[in-house]
Amino acid sequence: MSAKQWPSDWMRAALGLCVLRTLAAGPTYGYAIAAALEENGFGQVKGGTLYPLLTRFEAAGWIAVDWRVGAGGPERKYLSLTDAGRRELEAQTAAWRDFTGTVFAHLDSADLPSTAAPKGTDAS
Repeated sequence: MSAKQWPSDWMRAALGLCVLRTLAAGPTYGYAIAAALEENGFGQVKGGTLYPLLTRFEAAGWIAVDWRVGAGGPERKYLSLTDAGRRELEAQTAAWRDFTGTVFAHLDSADLPSTAAPKGTDAS
């Protein structure tokens, strides 16, 4: 899937939730998380953005770390969701769906008030 260039503030808002969702598939490591996000249309997520987020998630108790021997290489840090992380994913997913529903309702509303200045007033 080709990646679009999403506004950075949109990415900041959604990245944590999307990382938690990626981890819900099972234990994985940082580079694989970034690759999965890119494959799913989020574009390239740099390590300087991803790894501090993962550190915060670990500190919050949402992910657990397991060091595993790599295939012919050094140990690799595998990450997996904890029970608290799964609850957080569920809560954030519900909140995100509610928020985006509100945004869509606003964008699709035919009853929005006019932003034009009322007649007889100076809009400048």
